[in-house]
Amino acid sequence: MAIKLIAIDMDGTLLNEHSQLNPATIAAIHAARDQGIKVVLCTGRPLSGVAPFLDQLGISGDDEYVVTFNGAMAQTVSGQIMTSLTLTHDDYIDIEALSRKLNIHCHAESEDHIYTANRNISPYTVGESALVRMPIRYRTPEEMPADLPIVKCMFIDTPDKLGAAIPQVPAAFHDRFYIVQSEAYFLELMNKQASKGRTLKVLAEQLNLTADEVMAIGDQGNDLTMIEYATHSVAMGNAIPAIKAAAKYETKTNREDGVAHAITTWALV
Repeated sequence: MAIKLIAIDMDGTLLNEHSQLNPATIAAIHAARDQGIKVVLCTGRPLSGVAPFLDQLGISGDDEYVVTFNGAMAQTVSGQIMTSLTLTHDDYIDIEALSRKLNIHCHAESEDHIYTANRNISPYTVGESALVRMPIRYRTPEEMPADLPIVKCMFIDTPDKLGAAIPQVPAAFHDRFYIVQSEAYFLELMNKQASKGRTLKVLAEQLNLTADEVMAIGDQGNDLTMIEYATHSVAMGNAIPAIKAAAKYETKTNREDGVAHAITTWALV
């Protein structure tokens, strides 16, 4: 069955090692869209961190879509929210308290701000702020508004500290939240119903598409659910072993225009 939607992760997949779009990638996406294939960026970033790349790709309008915050939101590229799966204030309080117990940094993200209760702000929070173009607000847990929609929380620290902390996350938290490691220094905690795969499936069904008509391309643990969902699943050459094991195909690395290779090899007719 012909591919009618291509879901593409951003960091480590769509973007090269300098977090930029290569000309070959842009050309391949244009070719796919010229054939009527929907291209949906699926990312842990908020829309503000996706918008510059949508502009470069020429993707705009209320009939084009993005999956943001690792599936906690699906939006039109113009910002209309289609799906929103957020955390409660009690969720935030419990997650933030666990981060202190584990002695690792933590921040929370709303649709337009990053909130940290760590007075000594983590450099990873600063880096995330620059990457996704969202300002940081320092707020103690007591200062966090009870009605603030929190899209996700992130445990953020050096890979060695985070690696040591992850096995200490209680089983009850895994039962309660969707927890996924998106980078060596990021562990993300979200609404239990949120994931790239689930939200991609919902979006595809709204477009009257089946998994057989979807290609998904990714490299990290937060891409696994969409790799498992899409019939035409593609692991980047730089993907973690779990993604390569689950995917139907393996393309080149993000340094070698792996997305362009995947699209031209398996999507274009």
